[in-house]
Amino acid sequence: MSDEEQNELDDVWAEAMAEQETDESAVKRPELDDFGNDGTAPLTVEERRKLDTILDIPVTISMEVGRSQISIRNLLQLNQGSVVELDRLAGEPLDVMVNGTLIAHGEVVVVNDKFGIRLTDVISQTERIKKLK
Repeated sequence: MSDEEQNELDDVWAEAMAEQETDESAVKRPELDDFGNDGTAPLTVEERRKLDTILDIPVTISMEVGRSQISIRNLLQLNQGSVVELDRLAGEPLDVMVNGTLIAHGEVVVVNDKFGIRLTDVISQTERIKKLK
């Protein structure tokens, strides 16, 4: 990009920023739902016990980088240093699976020298149910 083109872009950016109002009265605060007391009765001791039982059920969570199909012949030829091409592009989000069901997409992060995953998109419950059918 030439200096002239960069200057034009800078001018357009500066104009766009100048058009935005900085007056606080122009800023609208979003209306948020109150999740505290939704008008329902609090959980009974029996309901709390049942919920605690469900919450303690272990599930298997896995992150899938990608997939590939290869023949058994090619599989047997794999050794240290072999590269297997996956069906995804570099930088695409990973699939987060719980018991084999897709629940979210995410990206790899490093926290305290350990790999982790930051969820970027959680699949809605209705979409998950549709995939089961």
